[in-house]
Amino acid sequence: MLADAECLRLLSTVPIGRLVFTKGGLPAIRLVNFLVDGDAVIFATTDGDKYRAAERGDVVAFEADEIDADRHLGWTVTAAGHLSAIDTDEAELLRRALPLHPWAPNHDHHLIRLGIESLEGRRLVAWGSRPAALRGQHG
Repeated sequence: MLADAECLRLLSTVPIGRLVFTKGGLPAIRLVNFLVDGDAVIFATTDGDKYRAAERGDVVAFEADEIDADRHLGWTVTAAGHLSAIDTDEAELLRRALPLHPWAPNHDHHLIRLGIESLEGRRLVAWGSRPAALRGQHG
């Protein structure tokens, strides 16, 4: 397991993650670009499922990772907490301060925040490079 500070540092090194929320009583997963802002993750979104989840204050999960499939190395970080819509005044300040731009062509977007309440990270290490004491253990 990785320390929280290392999890946040790793998250800040990649531009894309997956936001998991509930839609119609079932899990929904969307690729999102994001930025880490202190102990929160900020997303830009248009009106739609993610924004409605933020307006409701839904509990969501977010995962980002970096994987080297050839060498079987990498890391994964998962955050969970309540999603919230950022009000217009704060959103304007954040837009000026943070280089977060939606990849979708629609320019009418909102900012939403995942307040991190749970954070977990793991390094992925190739089997042969694991210490002998850990071989045979999973996770």
